[in-house]
Amino acid sequence: MANDGHADITFARILASAGTSPRPCDDRGVSLRPEAEPFHAPGGPVGAVLCHGLTGMPGSLRAWGEQLAAAGLTVRIPRLPGHGTRWQDANRTTWQDWYAELERAFDDVRSHCDKAFVMGLSMGGTLVLRLAEQRGEDVAGVVVVNPSLFTTRKDAKVLPAIRLFVPSMPPVGNDVKKPGVTEPAYDRLPVKAAYQLSRLWKVTNADLSRLTQPLLVLTSRDDHVVEPINSDRLMEAAGSPDKRQVILEDSFHVATMDNDLPRIVDETLSFVEAH
Repeated sequence: MANDGHADITFARILASAGTSPRPCDDRGVSLRPEAEPFHAPGGPVGAVLCHGLTGMPGSLRAWGEQLAAAGLTVRIPRLPGHGTRWQDANRTTWQDWYAELERAFDDVRSHCDKAFVMGLSMGGTLVLRLAEQRGEDVAGVVVVNPSLFTTRKDAKVLPAIRLFVPSMPPVGNDVKKPGVTEPAYDRLPVKAAYQLSRLWKVTNADLSRLTQPLLVLTSRDDHVVEPINSDRLMEAAGSPDKRQVILEDSFHVATMDNDLPRIVDETLSFVEAH
């Protein structure tokens, strides 16, 4: 596991200095669903990297990303390691693998843009918060939709033990209010991957005071996956002097595929324009 300390250097760079690095999310030779394909749209001097959640795929963010690209942004949506293939693959990854893939995409966008924003849904929100904590002024601003920082579910307390002999649990995906919409996600929750998320929560929560970039938090009032009080904690603990929360009244957890998508796009573009 990564050092849980407050070093500014990223985990990927620590490993690089030791002669190794987290493996990239290599699509070669892997059979992917169309919704699992990474998304990249070259654009103007302002960029955005969007990050999907646990068991999800880039397709859950594609409409959001496409509309940002249509407005002139350079956009990338990476596929996190262990996602978009089989749920068993997620159990063979760590949160550091996911973070490293996000950071690779961010560095690519930043190399082509004057400004780079990070945005994420659910666990993708957790990852972009962690990136902002680590990268400081490199990140122009942060947008999160139903970010995950903890859970009140009682079964989460036994994850450290059951991960050793229970490979999967019932799924957490497809919490969408809009009729006829299905989230591209695994049909099982990989338990070892869920445990990795709990490890990511620990380091991210510990450093929220270091998150000083402009912050936009979009929270579904009705969310059956991530309790809305996660957003309340973020608003209270984030060190940013410029933070704002927007309540989404007509969507469940996967709001980026739900009725409030137009509101998410409008709020995101206004936020980017302002910063």
